[in-house]
Amino acid sequence: MNETNIFSKLHKKNTLHKRQNARLLGYLMLASLVIMAIFGPDLIGADPRKQSLLATLESPSLAHPLGTDHLGRDMAARLLSGAQLSLSLAFLSVITACFPGSLIGVIAAWYGGWPDRILGAFSDAILALPGLLLVLMLASIAPGSWWALYVGISLTLWVEYFRYTRQRARIVLAEPAV
Repeated sequence: MNETNIFSKLHKKNTLHKRQNARLLGYLMLASLVIMAIFGPDLIGADPRKQSLLATLESPSLAHPLGTDHLGRDMAARLLSGAQLSLSLAFLSVITACFPGSLIGVIAAWYGGWPDRILGAFSDAILALPGLLLVLMLASIAPGSWWALYVGISLTLWVEYFRYTRQRARIVLAEPAV
């Protein structure tokens, strides 16, 4: 019985240690991705759009750490440029969706009644559409446009902030101190 207790405690401690290591590894990977996305294109110094048909499909070297593609473009520069674009788009979309979603959520909870019902029905209608479908529809209107992706992602994200903020504001407004 005592032996089982010891093994149980060791197992819990070992599991907690593994979780902390996995969390730390995830944070390090995310931090390295962000750092490379921010500073990587400047460190490499290669233009991701520059083509060199004389250097097509080169294997990795000091000049091209990940080699080149079929048009002679540096793959490392393209990878870091893509990471920079993706992270900036994600960050800007979340920030843009947070403000109107939270504001509309507080307004809906504060006034209640028909404004809450109308805004709730509108958010349910947005949620009924698959978010990816809305983003793809806007991207097809303006193909290759960064702004179309930005608007599409922001339009699908604001609903999450709206629903969460409306629910939390309802709880706060129902308290007797308010």
